[in-house]
Amino acid sequence: MSHRYTDALRASTGSTWSQAVDHRFVRELLDGRIDDAVMAAYLVQDHRFLDSFLTLLGAAIATADTFGARLRFGRFAGMVSGEENTYFLRAFEALGVDEATRAAIPDTAPTAGFQAIMREAAATRSYVATLAVLNVAEWLYLDWASRAPQPLPENFVHAEWITLHDNPFFRDFVAFLRGELDRVGPAEDAVARDFFQRATALELAFFDAAYAPDGDA
Repeated sequence: MSHRYTDALRASTGSTWSQAVDHRFVRELLDGRIDDAVMAAYLVQDHRFLDSFLTLLGAAIATADTFGARLRFGRFAGMVSGEENTYFLRAFEALGVDEATRAAIPDTAPTAGFQAIMREAAATRSYVATLAVLNVAEWLYLDWASRAPQPLPENFVHAEWITLHDNPFFRDFVAFLRGELDRVGPAEDAVARDFFQRATALELAFFDAAYAPDGDA
């Protein structure tokens, strides 16, 4: 039986984490049968996170207590700024969603909420707060992506979104994030639980919103 602090945090979310990992969006994505309109709506909103996410990674670099950790965050920021951003642009082209169309689509409530919690965590100048949000954002995605059946869907829009969140570099980064939160989280348990639970709820709401992009899901 695991006694890891991060496992206790995940358990503290009740069924919310498992509902997100086993969401209809995830199931349809892994099976390669997700509707193009749903995938496009999801990716448009997810791309909106990059600015706030890089702010959060910058805060992690600034508040980390070791040089090694700063290097890890820096390498991950490079991947997000390069490989992941390039995927978004290729996916938008394949899905026929041009820049003007993307710009005209408003943020959903979960998107605005995620942008806010990332910036809130960064503004606390607390390494624990930034780690709590980062663990949810990355570990939850590894959790569902690692369940993908083989072979992966033929459509690169589906397959590459899965492999971006389940590859050796990403798995190693998630292991690092968990190890860091296991190490420093207990000293600020209330902060860690607050940000971890709120971020998990936002992940579930974000998947819901892909099927109702004009609502407040």
